[in-house]
Amino acid sequence: MNLEDCLPAELRGPTTTITPIAAGMSGAGVYRVEAGARAFVLKIAAGDDPVWRRKLHVQQLAAARGLAPAVIHVDEARRAVVSAFVVDRGFAPLVMTPATRERALDLLGKTLRRVHELPVPQSAPAADPRQALAGLSATATTVPVFAAELAARVLAETPPPADRPLALSHNDINPSNVVHDGENILLLDWDVAGPNDPLYDLATIALFLRFDEAACLRLLAAHDGAPVAALPARFGYLRRVVGALVGTMMLVLARQGGHAGGETDAPLSLAEYYQRMRAGQVSPATPAGKWQFGLALLAETSAR
Repeated sequence: MNLEDCLPAELRGPTTTITPIAAGMSGAGVYRVEAGARAFVLKIAAGDDPVWRRKLHVQQLAAARGLAPAVIHVDEARRAVVSAFVVDRGFAPLVMTPATRERALDLLGKTLRRVHELPVPQSAPAADPRQALAGLSATATTVPVFAAELAARVLAETPPPADRPLALSHNDINPSNVVHDGENILLLDWDVAGPNDPLYDLATIALFLRFDEAACLRLLAAHDGAPVAALPARFGYLRRVVGALVGTMMLVLARQGGHAGGETDAPLSLAEYYQRMRAGQVSPATPAGKWQFGLALLAETSAR
């Protein structure tokens, strides 16, 4: 396929450059497009994706509400979407800096509430992260013993009852999908968005950014628009589910990418992993980086 054919006519030309960014787990190809002084993102879905139009619909809903980068062009025949490239000013530093922490937590909570207020597509099945963890654990035969034991412990827990209605959730709120443009938060990669307990998104970002109890309470209060006296038991439970699920998934992806696997006596803490990532010593794009990241997530989850 000629990638330039996926672009609208006004973006094609001799000065246009198209550079690969990544290839996600969905099999989609993602590219940065430079056309003159403007930058865009081109995403081409795998040809056999049966729910591409539903994903596109959700992305367009989010973009229309200012929750995702603007959709510039859609080529249905090629399953290609061109969206605006948003320069990321960095949300993690904003939320980790004491002077801006509370403002950042409020902005994040309110943004996720707006996500959860989007209409749910009628054909979208409800997400079941517990079922996903059970299915992954059943096939993950090449992970360390402690990873398998953690997944088993989480699955053995009786889930606290849900007291919130299902909402359209992003379902992959990790830091790489959170962009701060200097004023607002936008979310990238809506491929797994669907109905879920809204606490799932909140618990996910709390895990990845290592929020303490005070930060979690502020995040939930901003989301709910009212003070929160104590963290719901289901919030902590979903945080453990996310840690076990994503940690195990990263180990499996690392093995699929050629990592030798093996046991480890001292996995990095999540804080240590982030420090090494910022220093350029490790990358989650590599099999070794995925393996270390998975272990760090599992270690963070085990400590809770």
